[in-house]
Amino acid sequence: MTWADWVAVLAAVLALIALAVGVALWRRQQVLQHRLGHDTAAARRAGIADGGAGDDDARKHLIAFVANPTKNGVSDLRVVVRRACAEQYLPEPLWLETTQEDPGVGQAREALERGADVVVAVGGDGTVRAVAEALVGTGVPMGLLPVGTGNLLARNLDIPLNDPLAALQIAISGPDRAIDVGWLRVLRFESDVRDEVAQATDDLPEGTDVPRDHIFLVIAGIGFDAAMVADADDDLKAKVGWIAYFVAGVKHLHGRRLRTTVTLDDAPPTTTRLRSLLVGNCGRLPGGITLLPDAVLDDGWLDIAAIDTRGGIAGWAQLFGEVVLQGVGVRNQLPAKIGRIDHARAREVHLHVEGGEHVQVDGDVLGVASELSARVEPGALVVRTAGS
Repeated sequence: MTWADWVAVLAAVLALIALAVGVALWRRQQVLQHRLGHDTAAARRAGIADGGAGDDDARKHLIAFVANPTKNGVSDLRVVVRRACAEQYLPEPLWLETTQEDPGVGQAREALERGADVVVAVGGDGTVRAVAEALVGTGVPMGLLPVGTGNLLARNLDIPLNDPLAALQIAISGPDRAIDVGWLRVLRFESDVRDEVAQATDDLPEGTDVPRDHIFLVIAGIGFDAAMVADADDDLKAKVGWIAYFVAGVKHLHGRRLRTTVTLDDAPPTTTRLRSLLVGNCGRLPGGITLLPDAVLDDGWLDIAAIDTRGGIAGWAQLFGEVVLQGVGVRNQLPAKIGRIDHARAREVHLHVEGGEHVQVDGDVLGVASELSARVEPGALVVRTAGS
């Protein structure tokens, strides 16, 4: 076999290993969710039942939970949340559920109006975006109880994904950290652009041509990544979690390379061909993948990754190798690579794509756009973290 064939075989083996690990993690998560509503003893061992946990001021705080009722295990979480607050001598928590009309923006605003000192997003990345939209600039901390598929921000904040009791304790008494917020604006679209979070924020009528700002906390992207998210099967996501994105991505391995013009801050425009352009606030994704190894949540910068492949499967295999290596701190500086990631940083990005392509923000697909911009708002959101 040629070297390209060997590389392709190696990539296939590594992908199968990642798939096996993902299935094992999913099975473990299902077991934990089944036990969630019934294991009071585990809550006490985690320290939730300890009236001495946290400081005196923390016990006086009113905590609001904005929950997506369509997610598995959320009804069990409500029982655990009420018990946890009572056992720590906290006021009766607010429990506000999202609706089809409002993914959480209005509920988070109601929590602020009712005097909440902490607002916790209980759901997936869409719920996190909605709650964050309402909390930006208020100084009120956002906690996370991740029960979604990607749980992108939770991964980057080291919030436990498979231990709801530990995540709850962090939301109640974890330290606060001010992080940056990204905003993406679609300047020209080729299909209807829809974002429930943005529409719940500005109250403009559906179908309006007025450009909206779309919040993202982790990664926005155009091209292969957004097309992969758009094609992920909802039923498969419910069964195997983030692996459904991997399956959808296979369909787009032979998709077109985009002819793009990119402008970073005040630099001259650059025209290039690529598969995907990512604009990120932080870089960890499901499956142990780190796409933006230099990204920091509170550095005031957006990290940009231009991803390109040529040469069919061999190019994708080399790209996969690049991702794995940079995740452990190794950069391949060899020229003329057929699968590559080029990194840059900026505070503002302007992008034009010939013919348009799918756009996503933190896993929410907005539609097909041909021109967009992105900017960073430094330190605009306070979050509860696992750090000391």
